[in-house]
Amino acid sequence: MSKSISIPQFPESYWVAANGALSSFSKLEEDIEVDAAVVGGGISGITTAYLLAQKGLKVALLEAGKLLNGTTAHTTAKITAQHDLIYDKLIKQSSKEHAALYFNASTEALAFIKQTISEQKIDCGFSEQDSYVFTNSDNDTKKIEDEVSAYEAIGISGAFTDHIPLDQISVKAAAVMYKQAQFHPLQYLITLVRKFIDAGGVIYENTTAVDVETGPIPRVMTSGSHRVTCKHVVSCSHFPFYDGLGFYFARMHAARSYVLGVTIEESYPGGMYLSAEEPKRSIRYAETSDHSPLILIGGQSHKTGQGICTINHYEELKSYAEQHFQLKAIPYRWSAQDLVTGDKIPYIGRITASSPNIYIATGYNKWGMTNGTVAALLIRDLIMEEENPYEQLFSPSRSVSLTAVKNLIVDNADVAKHLIAGKLEMFNKKPEDLAKDEGSVVSLHGKRAGAYRNEDGLLYLVDTTCTHMGCEVEWNNGDRTWDCPCHGSRFSISGEVIEGPAEKPLKKLQQ
Repeated sequence: MSKSISIPQFPESYWVAANGALSSFSKLEEDIEVDAAVVGGGISGITTAYLLAQKGLKVALLEAGKLLNGTTAHTTAKITAQHDLIYDKLIKQSSKEHAALYFNASTEALAFIKQTISEQKIDCGFSEQDSYVFTNSDNDTKKIEDEVSAYEAIGISGAFTDHIPLDQISVKAAAVMYKQAQFHPLQYLITLVRKFIDAGGVIYENTTAVDVETGPIPRVMTSGSHRVTCKHVVSCSHFPFYDGLGFYFARMHAARSYVLGVTIEESYPGGMYLSAEEPKRSIRYAETSDHSPLILIGGQSHKTGQGICTINHYEELKSYAEQHFQLKAIPYRWSAQDLVTGDKIPYIGRITASSPNIYIATGYNKWGMTNGTVAALLIRDLIMEEENPYEQLFSPSRSVSLTAVKNLIVDNADVAKHLIAGKLEMFNKKPEDLAKDEGSVVSLHGKRAGAYRNEDGLLYLVDTTCTHMGCEVEWNNGDRTWDCPCHGSRFSISGEVIEGPAEKPLKKLQQ
């Protein structure tokens, strides 16, 4: 009889747990002037700030919460140009030249990370690994073959195979891309933070940027009513904190995915893996402090605020892990949020043609370690007025294919459906019906409300109307958050903003 293995009650990213205490930085309490203001403390924001400071610019890095505590801290941390089965799609929807540019940009990002780790002597578990997209489905074998043909057309070092080193998983076909990599993202980025500070950079945590006064010398406005006057504004805040009439909330959708960190009885052969079929399954290992492997098993992607009870996604990953490995324990679980564009290519560059000194980096389609680095390198070159071959490929104002337009139409029809459905939803539960550590939509004074009772019995009540565009948020039992099914905003149990595009908290209510 197999032993019962439990999933941790609350999510904890292995990267955060294995990193120890992070440095704290003060909140912006005065107006300042700098050459560049970078908003967002993930990989793209920190790398951009680091690169600009290395060029001699005076840079301020603003983070709404705590540095390195968002999507970057909840990644699987693959550094790879193998972004699922993307190259055949890029060739068909655009051209071979665009597909080659996308690959080259990702490859240069990987090379930059590798070189930086070597030059700065960063101990972050960096290791080169072959990367595989695999399938055990006859329906997806042809997709694998087409992808390998795209590799050959572009000149990618890879191959078709009917076997992967991970013997526990049966496959009928796989595309392998050689010499990709993995690392510990926080240990890497903390070194960049230190180098940024050494170069004169300044960091402000708990400083929420809410707007931009445009012009030749723009000003970033914060929720604390302070201004950052600068020559350049860079938004790396996951969802752009400033839209600039680019309507980015309607040009991307938010998706959540889940990860279990498990220990296993058997040895792990190395390599990074992703299934071609749905539901996606991502597998890689991280080396723990005692040099034993922690296997990261991810997947279960869905649009934020939609789908089954979120705790069930972890249960599905546990079932998959038990099916293929001899599990010892599940010490970690966490989830992440990513933004996906219509054509699966990030928006990186000038926010609009009329605002040439305001830049955005968003829509990484779950490949943030690579695409976030691509963004930093590209934005550095734009600000320094240096040529970059990828400017047009990633331009936020680029023209898109018919397929991308169709995807955007579907996404926005889905938004309209959830906007209406949330207003018509019937609910019978009342706040007093909640057990400890239970959250739910409830009826409060005859109106829709959100309620959560913590383990001490304290009740939190919020208005469930999202402060972005008025959709009704849903309870996320896996992460204890309120999630918007329309544009992916997320709020804490007390209504504070965790993820944009919402900027204002949910209204607190009284019983």
